[in-house]
Amino acid sequence: MESITANNGVIHFQEACYTALNTHIKAHNFSKIFILVDSNTHDHCLSRFLPLLETTISIEVIEIEAGEIHKTIETCVGVWQTLSDLDGDRKSLLINLGGGVVTDLGGFVASTFKRGIAYINIPTTLLSMVDASVGGKTGVDLGTLKNQIGVISTADLVLIDTNYLSTLPKNEMRSGLAEMLKHGLISSEAYWNKFTNFSELNLEDLDTLIYESVLIKKAVVDEDPFENGLRKTLNFGHTLGHAIESYFLSNPNKVSLLHGEAIAIGMVLALYLSQELANFPANKVLEIKQLFRRYYGKVTFETSDYPPIIDLMKYDKKNSHGNINFVLLEDIGKAKLDCAVDESLILNAFKFYLEGE
Repeated sequence: MESITANNGVIHFQEACYTALNTHIKAHNFSKIFILVDSNTHDHCLSRFLPLLETTISIEVIEIEAGEIHKTIETCVGVWQTLSDLDGDRKSLLINLGGGVVTDLGGFVASTFKRGIAYINIPTTLLSMVDASVGGKTGVDLGTLKNQIGVISTADLVLIDTNYLSTLPKNEMRSGLAEMLKHGLISSEAYWNKFTNFSELNLEDLDTLIYESVLIKKAVVDEDPFENGLRKTLNFGHTLGHAIESYFLSNPNKVSLLHGEAIAIGMVLALYLSQELANFPANKVLEIKQLFRRYYGKVTFETSDYPPIIDLMKYDKKNSHGNINFVLLEDIGKAKLDCAVDESLILNAFKFYLEGE
């Protein structure tokens, strides 16, 4: 697979990853190399990665706790302090080895430590390979509110080695799949149709789909790096999806949802709203809902869940001037931005989501 140049960084795939990494390290006079992992990637990925690193530069491993609840400014303070204690300086390199929490948080830490040090993302989950590690968005949550603090900053390199996916449980794979499905819905019916029989695809097919997904996101980000227009389409399903994710994360009576699981619900809700407000074909809405149901099942909502979920939408980053702005679709690959939605329609969307087995 050919490497992809994206803004100021380069994305490498499979066998090209470690040649590129070692060439990059040799070409720069880094003072120290720090590797950020969480407790999962420390146990399952670090031992695979370290032997592939060819350097005599001093290496330090920094470990954080795994999980979205640790994607906080408090965790950043701990990493910043550790970098300082271990004599990190402006010529240090931070390698983020992990999923979206590690690449988001690590990118933010690198972008702000000493006013910015170099960093490389090595995503180890499907979600981070196709979404989190690509595009330059870094940051942390504010309490349970998703990605409220951060900066846009591009990694020097992103290395996508799908061998790391063998360490993932099925629910983590499904979480990443949701973002790939989103890429199909917002950009290409041909790409979307490749997922109608996803269970029949082999690992080589998956590698190709990941590559295509990265190309889709790259094309959007290249045209609109700071989310002034087209890049908003990448938030399809996220206005309600993020609110649902935050609500389930903060409610002790709910089982927390992975990001992709929440976004899958958000996309079904957004498709119903698209049918009502943007004339998205009703027959396609039903077909897509059935596909999501097949992959993700159905999450139960109570009437009492709706007001706090709707209230959480006011924190969505696309909002402006007090308005909640949705990304809707007129058809697959044809987005409509900054759509206002009445609360009664949102309640009807939840009713539609819950209908059927």
